[in-house]
Amino acid sequence: MLTKEDKIQIINAHSKSLNYSKYNLQIDKIQENSKTAPDSASIEVIDAQISDIDKQLAALDSELTAVNSLTE
Repeated sequence: MLTKEDKIQIINAHSKSLNYSKYNLQIDKIQENSKTAPDSASIEVIDAQISDIDKQLAALDSELTAVNSLTE
């Protein structure tokens, strides 16, 4: 059985991974916008991916709050 601390570490690891992915997408967007003729479809896809990550991070934050309130 996972301890409260184990669960917190797992959530934090997932959160960190998502933040890496989000930053990579932000860099992709910077690169796309730096082009002479940025592809608006690519930018829309990147924005949608960033939005999805933000939703996932919010879900993880909620789960972390729930786990932190657990007693061992």
